[in-house]
Amino acid sequence: MSKFQVILTAVFVVCIVGGVIAFATFRGGSAKDELPAITIWGTYPSSSFDAYINKINQTRAEALKITYVKVEETNFDKKFIEALARGQGPDAILIPQDYVYKYEDKIIPIPYEALSERSFRDTFIQQAELYLGKNGVLALPFIEDPLIMYWNRDTFTNAGIAIPPKYWDEFTEINKKITKKDVNSNIKRSAIALGEFNNIVHAREILGTILMQYGNPVTFRDKDYLIASALGDQGYSGSNSSIKALDFFTQFSNPSNENYSWNRSLTNTKNSFLSGNLATYFGFASEISEIKGKNPNLDFDVTAFPQIRNSSGRVVYGNMYGISIVRSAANVNATYTILSSLIEASSLNTLVSMTYLPSVRRDIIASGSTDPYLSIFNNSALVSRNWLDIGRIDSNKILQNITELITSGRKNAREAIQSGSEEFNILLNRNE
Repeated sequence: MSKFQVILTAVFVVCIVGGVIAFATFRGGSAKDELPAITIWGTYPSSSFDAYINKINQTRAEALKITYVKVEETNFDKKFIEALARGQGPDAILIPQDYVYKYEDKIIPIPYEALSERSFRDTFIQQAELYLGKNGVLALPFIEDPLIMYWNRDTFTNAGIAIPPKYWDEFTEINKKITKKDVNSNIKRSAIALGEFNNIVHAREILGTILMQYGNPVTFRDKDYLIASALGDQGYSGSNSSIKALDFFTQFSNPSNENYSWNRSLTNTKNSFLSGNLATYFGFASEISEIKGKNPNLDFDVTAFPQIRNSSGRVVYGNMYGISIVRSAANVNATYTILSSLIEASSLNTLVSMTYLPSVRRDIIASGSTDPYLSIFNNSALVSRNWLDIGRIDSNKILQNITELITSGRKNAREAIQSGSEEFNILLNRNE
């Protein structure tokens, strides 16, 4: 063998041995080994995470030594990449699920030999399956926050409506009873707010839910396991799923449509709901305390996010956070052991009680709840879904542009969706 071949062979051997060692680290260490301190960076609130660690440490024989650093979502990418370049990255990151694809090349998948796909599916809710990568689990699910529907009980009662809608088609009759306009057709009170982006809180997530309800997953893994836009893909839009979703969403901001109930001149949806001028508000489960606090006199309740009648399955957007091991981790074995402790049933039961949010674990949800709100949250978590994204700000702009091209009449739905899908793919391809 030549000198070059000897060196090349040696490099391959080192890589293979390194791979075996990396796999072995996920087998777990000795029970007598003292767990070292690790650092986690994330966009999740530091006060909530630190309180969680303190709470579970009270019940542990050996306290978990975790330093958590909160990084604002708008600055996370820059700070994380710069830290990795300096060799000073964290051991793990705690980020929203739809960002995992963005950092897929910077995290260490947990091999299926260590955490099997079967065990993962049996343990966690279905939305968590977005973490199932080609070579292992990309993140351990941590917390779930599903979209739900808040509704004004006084408004519904005064309109003679006894129960809130379960299906979208019910809003046609509800609109007739609740939405009020003056002689100049100016909207004074609305039953439902859809069709715009600037003044609809969570418009991206709401429209994304409707797309998924119509059968469009927003993004998907292609044959090369890369992420691509499903908005204009023939496998999905060929059945008009995107067009149906956009037509439904935009009808509520169309003055010539019988369901017209919202426009961009109105105050944002959360403030409209708090003031009693909007009968329904599509928000996250985590917002319930805020809504109670900002208007203690508001007589409201919560229910599941509306669905398409006679659809094959229920779907709603869920904001899930997961914890991934970073390639810069000083001790992969210890990091995995510590993170595994954070998502045990006993630990996540504590998290549910602290956050008033549903668990990511099936066994905890299956145990049920007598709480009137948490029972709704739990059922919503079971049908929650999401999509892998390159960035919420970017995808929000794309979905907003598609919507406004349609509502302004500059393009029809098919043309707007196709151009938006092409733009989406350009952004997604930057991550390859």
